[in-house]
Amino acid sequence: MPFQAPSDPTRLRILDLLRVRPRNVGELVEERAVSQPRVSKHLRVLREAGLVAVRSDARHRRYRLRVEPLADLDAWLAPYRELWNGRLDALERHLASLPRDSGGSGGSASTPTGPHTEEPAP
Repeated sequence: MPFQAPSDPTRLRILDLLRVRPRNVGELVEERAVSQPRVSKHLRVLREAGLVAVRSDARHRRYRLRVEPLADLDAWLAPYRELWNGRLDALERHLASLPRDSGGSGGSASTPTGPHTEEPAP
């Protein structure tokens, strides 16, 4: 569930706001420009996923970001990040090995062709 909870753009924005400082529902409603029931629904999902904690005082319930589950998510993503970094490094090396355009335009001498590009008509 912690992996699915941030999949919604509104929940991501709420997490971003809580990253800065704890807030109550009213503050989140003002900053998100969405209804109070909708913010409360998203907070419930985030709370159930363990991504936010709530503390009640005399007048408000204050929500804060819990970083521990995010550290778990980061640890899970680390091997994938390494995979993509390796692939991007290989792409960078390949692009650097391509001949440069001698016309001074700064672009590559070869133009990729494929399903998304059209070849010039003969």
